[in-house]
Amino acid sequence: MLPGVHRLAQAQGQAQSAAWPTRTVRLLVGFPAGSTPDHSARALADGLSGVLGQSVVVENKPGASGNIAAAQVAKARDGHTLGVVINGNLTSAKMLNPALPYDPARDFSLISQLTSAPLALVTPPDLPEGPAFFAAATKEGDRWNYGSVGAGSVAHLGLELLKTRVPGFKPVHIPFQGNPAVVTALLSGQIQMALMPPGLVVQHVQAGKLHIVGLTSGRSTLAPSVPPLADAGAKNFNLEVWTGLVGPASLPLAAQQRLAQAVPQVVRSAAVRKRLFLQGWAAVGSSPEGFAQRVAAERASMAAIIKAVGVKAG
Repeated sequence: MLPGVHRLAQAQGQAQSAAWPTRTVRLLVGFPAGSTPDHSARALADGLSGVLGQSVVVENKPGASGNIAAAQVAKARDGHTLGVVINGNLTSAKMLNPALPYDPARDFSLISQLTSAPLALVTPPDLPEGPAFFAAATKEGDRWNYGSVGAGSVAHLGLELLKTRVPGFKPVHIPFQGNPAVVTALLSGQIQMALMPPGLVVQHVQAGKLHIVGLTSGRSTLAPSVPPLADAGAKNFNLEVWTGLVGPASLPLAAQQRLAQAVPQVVRSAAVRKRLFLQGWAAVGSSPEGFAQRVAAERASMAAIIKAVGVKAG
């Protein structure tokens, strides 16, 4: 292509990108209001609406570990529907359920990884701390339960993987629709543990109503006083949860280009960083290419976990 023609095509592409959106943008979230993915979505929506010059409206479509909303995004053809998804929707969902009504590898345009956080192993305060927790849990065997936001979620797969790291550790999985319901179950004593983003339970921990045994990563600025689970005896265990922004594969190129520029700008802004930090998230705001690399790497690691543990969607 001649230099002048190339510059013209580039200018036309930028003009089309600047023209999008032409109306309200829908941002679907597969979890209830007040859940951690919902926090990410609302922090993004508030900042993004100002940058795009159009309203960005969050719609909660909970169910099936976020897969109901993800399927709606994949099938959207209006050019103005996006979704905030969690790890599992893009990495493990199809492996766990071949009949899933969307293909994570083909049906989305990947826009940006929004946030990341370690998970915390959370328990009621009357249970032991540190290595004594796993000793007690091992003694109780399958009489203890753990909660998650659904089969195939990172919290579910993470706990199943944790079982392989601690001999005799055998709690039974109970799925819930969103982390707020998991917190309620912990507070009521219905379950004995759950892997959750630490920011979601910090107020209950500070009030003495819940306790954190450790983090699924090393030390984190999100919970600087909390040790890693390795200190309690869970060796070779490292796991994070994250959220990402996706559109359907049919999303117009102009929209993808505009979002690729706008989303990192919003997520990395001081105001949104602070808001996310207070909600227990580290802001990321990656490029589409960086997001795709993260998804590909984690898809491979989740496949290894699913094969090793033998997890199936419930």
